[in-house]
Amino acid sequence: MRTTVEFDQDTAKAVEQLRQELGIGVSQAVNELIRRGLLPRPDAPPYRQRTRASGIRIDVSNVAAALEELEGVEAR
Repeated sequence: MRTTVEFDQDTAKAVEQLRQELGIGVSQAVNELIRRGLLPRPDAPPYRQRTRASGIRIDVSNVAAALEELEGVEAR
């Protein structure tokens, strides 16, 4: 299929870099980059919440009061 495509500066740079690395034409480089983008990505590692003792105890049953205690009245 033939079509006209305008590349942004960063994508044009990627096409040109791959073209030079592999010694291929523009169409082949574009197709290769598209194929790479279609590959499944590995799952991200699970998020792990890190905690540490702050030395204070906050009652979170009243969120507004807890925020005021932690951030101060000026944070409103």
